[in-house]
Amino acid sequence: MFNQLLAGLRVLDLTQNVAGPFCTQILGDFGAQVIKIERPAGGDDTRNWRPPEIAGQSSTFMALNRSKRSICVDLGTESGAQIVRKLALDADIIVHSMKPGSAEALGLGPQPLCAANPRLIYCAISAFGESGPLAHLPGYDPLMQAFTGIMSVTGNEGDDPVRVSVSLVDMGTGLWAALGIFAAIMSRQQTGRGAQVNASLLETGMSWMTVFVAGYLASGALPRKLGSAMSMAAPYELFRTRDGHVFIAAGNDRLFGKVCEALGCPGLASDPRYIVNSDRVVNREALRADLEAHTTRMSAADAVSALRAAGAPCSELNTVAQAMDHEQVRTLGMIADLPTPAVPGLKVVALPLRVDGERVGSMSAPPGLGADTDAVLQELGISADEVARLRREGVIA
Repeated sequence: MFNQLLAGLRVLDLTQNVAGPFCTQILGDFGAQVIKIERPAGGDDTRNWRPPEIAGQSSTFMALNRSKRSICVDLGTESGAQIVRKLALDADIIVHSMKPGSAEALGLGPQPLCAANPRLIYCAISAFGESGPLAHLPGYDPLMQAFTGIMSVTGNEGDDPVRVSVSLVDMGTGLWAALGIFAAIMSRQQTGRGAQVNASLLETGMSWMTVFVAGYLASGALPRKLGSAMSMAAPYELFRTRDGHVFIAAGNDRLFGKVCEALGCPGLASDPRYIVNSDRVVNREALRADLEAHTTRMSAADAVSALRAAGAPCSELNTVAQAMDHEQVRTLGMIADLPTPAVPGLKVVALPLRVDGERVGSMSAPPGLGADTDAVLQELGISADEVARLRREGVIA
């Protein structure tokens, strides 16, 4: 049931790069029919973000664009924009990631499209939001990590700022957009009318900083860069071992006692510097040195085994390959097979969600550029002769 929760709904996807495609991929995995509208010359930018490649295809594009159909339409032409307007008449959802004002300039803004189709859910994803002095500017994930302060708290103290390697602002924005669309679908079931949904990279970045903002407002002190550590608890960071690293997370005093027991230093739990969390936070550097005096005599595997046996939260530091191949990840089925004629061995990361014990998501392979142009236009009632003319004029591909 949940794999096809959005079955029967049609989504027009006018997005590219990461945030928008991640949003529409989620909708497609839930069963919606997603029509990805791409530029005739090159398509989505991420098709050319390579290497790395999978059988000549951009791995980034493949990771963000499954469960979709692809058509190539030049929105810069009136004929191309008219095709999208026709598609929007019967669409349930439209998602775009153009700069504010760009869709309106093409006649694809919310007012005309929603007036022609009152049930349409219109979602716009932007960089800096729909209003304000920077609304007209473009933006990317690392740019927003810099703007919202994420980079200022990432890395080790004294080192240059670094970005979080995961595109958490982009993918978070895609999640928020998808959540807004789901809420609009629920509202439409009650009212019969669509809604406008707006999400932006800036707003997502600021939301990720919630705890840091609260800390600054409470103390007046700017947060420090702490590497792998967290400012509110200790020990709560990576520790060196004989052959690697282990992350130890003692979120309360009881768990700290278990950590000390597991590492063979029970006396640290009664050390006046470490008895309560607030003291451990103040004395973090000394605590790290005291604990590493024990962890560095152990292998990472032995440290993890001892800590888990004592009930202390911890993890070895895995590479991507080690995480993918871990028995726990394999048991959960998070790495799924999604073979295609072009990439028979394609594997993807599944939706991280289960309902009633079943993995949610019904996936289909990422589309070739313009693979569905003719079929979608014929479904729209455009004749084969008209399709051929539009292709000769470069409106479609």
